[in-house]
Amino acid sequence: MPNREPIPPGLLRLHADARHRLSAWGAPTPDQVRLRAEYLEHLRVHPDALWRSGPPAHLTASLLILDPPAEHVLLTLHAKAQRWFQMGGHIEPTDVDLPHAALREGLEESGLSELTLLPGPVHLDRHTLSGAFGSCREHLDVRYAAVATGDLGATVSAESTDVRWFPVDALPGGADADVAPLVAAALAAMAR
Repeated sequence: MPNREPIPPGLLRLHADARHRLSAWGAPTPDQVRLRAEYLEHLRVHPDALWRSGPPAHLTASLLILDPPAEHVLLTLHAKAQRWFQMGGHIEPTDVDLPHAALREGLEESGLSELTLLPGPVHLDRHTLSGAFGSCREHLDVRYAAVATGDLGATVSAESTDVRWFPVDALPGGADADVAPLVAAALAAMAR
């Protein structure tokens, strides 16, 4: 289905960046290799794959935030989903690249002022969404990790009902099932 308006130029640039970054990423498991191939095919078929007004399935960027000793993770209780997630969301035409989009989302949704991004994505996750998300039906999420390097006092954003630090080995009930694999991937990335 064609879009009603032209794709913003910033998103066309980000589309090329996403293809490049995903092609260069060393996916750590066969499942992640398969997802990377699915993402690249989706990008090949959909030039508007990063646009919120594009296809019902589109790329998003998210950020898992860890404390400096990597003992706690900051999660947000998403207002629409009513589940605990990492910070993240839609890519904006003003984002410089995928890591910038993830970092922007992390800063906006956590209220933290200083985050140090780990290099490269740490995890991919493709998931469907409920009707509460409007025409957006599926996210092909590119997940990054960062360490909070400043004050650890987080604040609730307009998209959340709560934001809280949890031990990495004691995630909250109601955490989305894919948060634990993301935490494991982030910890592995920190250990490299």
